[in-house]
Amino acid sequence: MAKTTSRGEAGCHAHERLCNPRIVSAGLTASTKEGVIREMVENLRQAGYFKVSEPDDIVKQIMKRELLGSTGIGRSVAIPHTKHTSVDRLVGTVAVSKDGIPFESLDGEPVHVLVMLISPQDRPGDHLRALENVSRTLKDDLFVRKLRQAHSKEEIWDLLAGQDH
Repeated sequence: MAKTTSRGEAGCHAHERLCNPRIVSAGLTASTKEGVIREMVENLRQAGYFKVSEPDDIVKQIMKRELLGSTGIGRSVAIPHTKHTSVDRLVGTVAVSKDGIPFESLDGEPVHVLVMLISPQDRPGDHLRALENVSRTLKDDLFVRKLRQAHSKEEIWDLLAGQDH
């Protein structure tokens, strides 16, 4: 079970409502971009963030966004994201792939750290602010290295909670 601190389910880049320790993944099993996106969306579905019938549509929306340009921003990081009617507030999850995923990143390198964001269609400002905050946090190479080295959900969660300060 993931640890929670006196801050409650803090972390995920100063967005307490953004994700929770149950949906952080320390060991993605998929080996393709679409597979990883599908796995992360399924984690959100299992945690009750949207209905059983909606994951395929969300995956399609994220893959459609990827066609505009990869969300692999370089330095082993990707931020797949979309807006979707299935959520009424910003939700997200963090995942780590030990082997790395070919993601057509800006630097051509595999992705090891992924932060997925899904926001309501009617809140573009929240979506952009979340992308900005996540991008800023993931520019810290030491932080990304620590995420890559984490062996458990709890370790990842502790690192995320530490970023709130």
